[in-house]
Amino acid sequence: MIYIKTKEEIEAIRKGGKLLALILKAILAEVKPGAMTADIENLARKMMADVGGIPAFLNYPMGDDIYFPSAVCVSINNEVVHGGALPNREINSGDIVDLDIGMQWPIDEQARKKIGVKANPHSSHGGYFTDMCATVGAGKVSQDAKKLMSVTKQCLDAAISQAKPGNCLNDIARAVEKIANKKNYGIVRDLVGHGVGYFAHEGPDVFNYEISEKSKENLKLEVGMVIAIEPMINAGTYRVKVDKNNYTIITADGSLSAHFEHTVAITEDGPQILTAE
Repeated sequence: MIYIKTKEEIEAIRKGGKLLALILKAILAEVKPGAMTADIENLARKMMADVGGIPAFLNYPMGDDIYFPSAVCVSINNEVVHGGALPNREINSGDIVDLDIGMQWPIDEQARKKIGVKANPHSSHGGYFTDMCATVGAGKVSQDAKKLMSVTKQCLDAAISQAKPGNCLNDIARAVEKIANKKNYGIVRDLVGHGVGYFAHEGPDVFNYEISEKSKENLKLEVGMVIAIEPMINAGTYRVKVDKNNYTIITADGSLSAHFEHTVAITEDGPQILTAE
């Protein structure tokens, strides 16, 4: 289902997104050789609690009675998404690390009254969801890794520029393809962006690759839509597989993967990034 948000709801999502951006900035600074993913996790949880939010991904159902184990997705090197921030995971020099984080905010009724927004009726906590991520290197990383991260960020920026009323989802997808295909990178097809706000994940699917122009899924973008745009780009094949833990997605050929994401509102004035500092 596609949910159109009111201006007040978008403003609440923006305020939560700004807080999330500051949290992501703080935990990205912790990505260095020798860092433990559990320490990144603990910092993220503390900062969310301090601002009156709660993790969107912790214990998220992954299917088959599997629940995601952490608030932060820490995906390293060939891990595309859903790497767990677990106590025994250490970041090494040369790694590229994708930190993907979501938060529900505000969960306090007084905070909602202060910003003038009603409780989100789709959540028992009453807050609104934002989602974002970035990929950074730990220590000295290869030129190939730097290039992959740079191109993936370019894909995100180009995709966001197309998130305006009257355009279709394929306009976003073509913006990603135009950049990634020039470098012969693989655009992950099994995972896509999504609507966000009332839920951590809602309609529509936001593709990073072009689908049929006539497809019902190639929706026209409307004012009030809020979407998470998130190109996932592999240095090798676009194909992915599920790791042995049954929830982390990795590249099929073992190549590096990078991932950048913002929550974006479709407005009369064009795209507005809601997860900006």
